[in-house]
Amino acid sequence: MSSVLTADAAGPGRTRITPRALNRVVSAITSEELGVESRKVGVDLADDSGALTLTVRAPIRIVSLARIMNDPGAVTRAGGTLVERAGKAQENIRTRVRDLTGSNISRIVLRLTNADIQEERRVR
Repeated sequence: MSSVLTADAAGPGRTRITPRALNRVVSAITSEELGVESRKVGVDLADDSGALTLTVRAPIRIVSLARIMNDPGAVTRAGGTLVERAGKAQENIRTRVRDLTGSNISRIVLRLTNADIQEERRVR
């Protein structure tokens, strides 16, 4: 009789993701959601009775006021108002971090630190 176990027969295992790796994942996802560089994103992780609380600080990319004055539809095309975009970003960050890491996230605090204004570009 053989005592070798296959991966299926061994049962469930455990995967540990270091805080540094988790921080980088959250930072990358947040930078994509808000349209800014990941180096401008700050992340704090905290334990909330076995779940994870994320505090994320980042700027948000916005359309210039001059562009909005000339084209009111620019806000809609950019993803909505700041409040709408921040709400969508929070949910997308929660979903993507959970899907990539398997972490149970109890709360996300998203602090927008400043506006990264997307300047007008002239078409040549």
